[in-house]
Amino acid sequence: MNHADGLPLPSTWRPLRLQTLVLIRWLAVGGQAIGVLFVAFGLGFPLPLFECLALIAVSAGVNVWLVLRFGAAFRPSSLFAAGQIVFDLAQLGCLLALTGGLQNPFSLLILAPVSVSATTLPQRATFAIAFLAVVIASVLAVWHLPLPWTPDDPIVFNRIYVIGIWVSIVCGVVFVSAYTTRVAHDARQIADALAATELALSHKEQLSALDGLAAAAAHELGTPLSTIALAAKEMRAEAPPGSDLASDVELIIAQAARCRAILAKLRNLGNEDDDPFAAVPLTDLLSEVARPHEGHGKAILFYSERSAGDPPVFARSVGLLYGLGNLIENAADFARQTVRIDAAWDLESISVSITDDGPGFAPELIARLGEPYLTSRPRDPQGPDASSPGGLGLGVFIAKTLLERTGARLAFHNIAPEGHAQVRIVWPRPAIEAIPAIGDPSRRL
Repeated sequence: MNHADGLPLPSTWRPLRLQTLVLIRWLAVGGQAIGVLFVAFGLGFPLPLFECLALIAVSAGVNVWLVLRFGAAFRPSSLFAAGQIVFDLAQLGCLLALTGGLQNPFSLLILAPVSVSATTLPQRATFAIAFLAVVIASVLAVWHLPLPWTPDDPIVFNRIYVIGIWVSIVCGVVFVSAYTTRVAHDARQIADALAATELALSHKEQLSALDGLAAAAAHELGTPLSTIALAAKEMRAEAPPGSDLASDVELIIAQAARCRAILAKLRNLGNEDDDPFAAVPLTDLLSEVARPHEGHGKAILFYSERSAGDPPVFARSVGLLYGLGNLIENAADFARQTVRIDAAWDLESISVSITDDGPGFAPELIARLGEPYLTSRPRDPQGPDASSPGGLGLGVFIAKTLLERTGARLAFHNIAPEGHAQVRIVWPRPAIEAIPAIGDPSRRL
């Protein structure tokens, strides 16, 4: 697969603002304080109130110190953020140890720090925090103060029930850390890959914006140029015939007329009725995007099935050109000798198939082709491909994303046992036919 130069690898850590971590801790401090005070004064159950409030006050003090020391907008490193979550987990474990251990129904909150770390931290830090959560749950299952309850009617839990709570918390920690980490990682991959797609597309769109810049420049230069031409004509009327001054004035007038002609072309760039850059037949479009990849020892052959009249006309767009060009470039890179491009259209659909005679797609990757950061060309610094670029696996993803924006659907497969990769692109015919034909004076792109 083709790689995208200069595009980043998928990130595993997106730094949060310190304000977010502080806000989460304030919510925990408020909930813990309300719970402890309600049990002590609302229900009248005995519990180590001073020790519990001291633990809660420590969390509040850490919050205040962090804000004063770093500021709410500070974005901590992954190690710093992991340390904050470890502190919260340890503080919660101590509070549970004072209030019944796993017998306390709030022991379920052990999953909260694991969930936060799985969403925001790298996998290694998440698994370390998950392991710490399992250790804390195991300690709480063995050592803890009695659950706050009515002294006259003490409550006793069966040991098997406590073991069941421990097992459920451990299973929850494992599930949350593994599942949430995977989902968050996939979401970050998609976000990074889409950002890379937009970056690649913006580079191409800069070229298409040149005609607008040229028209704006022509408009701004028109007024001073007219002033120069008018002043030159007045000078010509006063200059002696045959003098050097008269010759210079004639030269100024001629060059001013030439400048006006050039500016007129710039002002109307891309607005001509026969402008081939606005829309183009499919066969010409394929020939254009394949042309840069010809002459490299690979033959690119074109075939078309004219089953429904003239070739359909596509509106020229950066995404369409980039997507098709990327797939043709991939085919040319992997082909042994030949790349075949087949175009077909009927009353319902338009299809393009790009086939090469190379080794084909890796069987284990076919089902996942089009996903970001999936490549069959890893770079081995010690191997024979050390001097070749190792793809980031974004080329096919970008091409697929851009072509799907035009209404296409893509399919990847091998057409022969020995390989021969083929990419099939299909557009619905009604969507393409909504584009006015080239030269139509009603066309407005």
